[in-house]
Amino acid sequence: MENNRIDKIGNYEMLAEPFHVDFNGELTLGVLGNHLLNCASFHSADRGFGIASLNEEDYTWVLSRLAIEILEMPKEYEKFTIQTWVENVYKLFTDRNFVILNQNGKEVGYARSIWAMINMKDRKPANLLELHGDEIENYILNKSCPIDKPSRIKVEATNPTEILTAKYCDIDINGHVNSIRYIEHILDLFPKSLYESKRIKRFEMAYVAESYYGDQLFFYQNEIEDNHYNIEIKKDNQDTVCRSKVIFK
Repeated sequence: MENNRIDKIGNYEMLAEPFHVDFNGELTLGVLGNHLLNCASFHSADRGFGIASLNEEDYTWVLSRLAIEILEMPKEYEKFTIQTWVENVYKLFTDRNFVILNQNGKEVGYARSIWAMINMKDRKPANLLELHGDEIENYILNKSCPIDKPSRIKVEATNPTEILTAKYCDIDINGHVNSIRYIEHILDLFPKSLYESKRIKRFEMAYVAESYYGDQLFFYQNEIEDNHYNIEIKKDNQDTVCRSKVIFK
């Protein structure tokens, strides 16, 4: 097994397809999030830790936290590259970072993420160091990511601003609401006029629990300060499913 810096970083070329951009002609954050998760899957699969091989052992990766900062979003028909690498591996979690490069190789965005590996039968976290410690640690790369790690998000709102029912297009192959669908629903909380005058500077997600087809999702929203919003989603208005931070510029 190679153990050099090049082998530790995954490079994946993308194209901003017309059906992946918004009315501004820029890649949507939901699509970018999908690309990031796909690149994480490609990178782990190429190194023997992909979902397909893990599923054979009744394990799978789950996303716990995600923070994205965008300087310039790729525009329609523009090519761009996503780089990803593993920064740290702990007993129950692993840190994975991303850099988004435009077609000229300029860094235009960054992301930090935290993942856990769970047993699909009991949904409990697996001990990464016991299962794959030596092999996973071979891919740790001491490469900095210039954005803050995901933060703690507090929401104090008591009245929901939106109530949705989880439906067919929300559900992924694991039978629960897809992590990116939460992002898209959160972005829909804001009016089109806001996106006409501002862009998202930083977006965070903290995933707490799963929700399923037919669950009612209650969205609570606080405006912390100008351009800064915290959001919490509760399943059937009881259990917190996820929290989010959205900062516009």
